[in-house]
Amino acid sequence: LRVLVVDDNHDAADSLAVLLRTFGMEVRVAYAGMPALEIAADWRPNVAVLDIGLPDLRGTEVARRLRALGPWAEALRIVAVTGWGTEADRERSRQAGIDVHLVKPVDPDELARRVATL
Repeated sequence: LRVLVVDDNHDAADSLAVLLRTFGMEVRVAYAGMPALEIAADWRPNVAVLDIGLPDLRGTEVARRLRALGPWAEALRIVAVTGWGTEADRERSRQAGIDVHLVKPVDPDELARRVATL
């Protein structure tokens, strides 16, 4: 399972990558939206784990652009891991094509299970 982790908090992104690798997943990390789109276009992950509050593009915009990368992106599963948890935030995630919206702090084992089952 190839997972792209996107978070501008380097410690959070790197820690999540280490966790997912312990579950046997292949992981790449991007610290902003534009680099994430470049990695995804080339690497074609199965799952993207996105923070919503990114410095260059909001995570919802990254999700929209990921979905537009080509036919392979239709099968891409997108998980938001964010501090934004209102119902309006969740609705914006749904409208952007995000499959799962989780609010920080997320239990690491739960996140790994959710990613693995997607």
